[in-house]
Amino acid sequence: MKRVFIDGSAGTTGLKIRERLSGRRDLELVVLPEETRKDVSARREALNASDVAFLCLPDAAAIEAVALVDNPDTVVIDTSTAHRTAEGWEYGFPELESRRERIATAKRIANPGCHASGFIALVEPLVRAGLIASDVALSVFSLTGYSGGGKKMIAEYGENLSTDMYLGGRQYALGQSHKHLPEMLKVCGLAMAPVFCPIIVPHFSGMETTVALFSRDLDGSPDDVRALYAERYRDNGLVRFVADPSESGVLSSAALSGRDDMELSVYGNSERILLVARFDNLGKGASGAAIQNMNLVLGCDEKTGLVCL
Repeated sequence: MKRVFIDGSAGTTGLKIRERLSGRRDLELVVLPEETRKDVSARREALNASDVAFLCLPDAAAIEAVALVDNPDTVVIDTSTAHRTAEGWEYGFPELESRRERIATAKRIANPGCHASGFIALVEPLVRAGLIASDVALSVFSLTGYSGGGKKMIAEYGENLSTDMYLGGRQYALGQSHKHLPEMLKVCGLAMAPVFCPIIVPHFSGMETTVALFSRDLDGSPDDVRALYAERYRDNGLVRFVADPSESGVLSSAALSGRDDMELSVYGNSERILLVARFDNLGKGASGAAIQNMNLVLGCDEKTGLVCL
């Protein structure tokens, strides 16, 4: 039986991972008593006694936690931003070309960011196939449920959800310096960061990431993009192409709330194209993705314990 430790199990992502793993009979969860949960010695022992350790911590704390691991057999899956572009870390998005095999044998895996997951699923295959250039100027807006902000934001919305300031979408990262941009650039092989507009919407979870594309920047047609997605994501993990999932001409950002998979679609016309990814910011955008990566490391079906089609 494999031993799994969640360092930072009291946070939103950690709690979700623990909830999903609690019913697994093939795993033993290493749980520290509340009084030693933050004790460095206890954490060091738990990290090194585990086959897989999830880090659900702020960036600085995640870096400190990695330094505590000296067991060469312990696989670390970091859900923070700290190691997503770091040398020696595998980026944990199995559906990208050649990533699944590398994740399965990696000892250090960086879990993708939530907004970044939707953007990368849409853009990386287009750059790889040459349908868009690496120096293309892109814009993306991404709607996220307020659970993406963690316990503090969940409490904030719980107290204020009926007030005018919280009833609508709330755009943030207005200075174009969002922490997900570096991984979006690196993983997609882009030379220029997109104009990125993340928006918090008044529902608990769910995410809808949309990349806007002009036909002049596409070496092909919208149908070529659809065909590429359909082929690239056919029977490929938790991501799939759906020709038209619209609900009477609209797309809800909460449609995949509570799920661990992701749907990609293509809309627009011959001049202006919308590439859309819908998923759950807590699922394929965080905890679900982390468990998928763990499943690959442990050699079991990557969808084990996850909610998906």
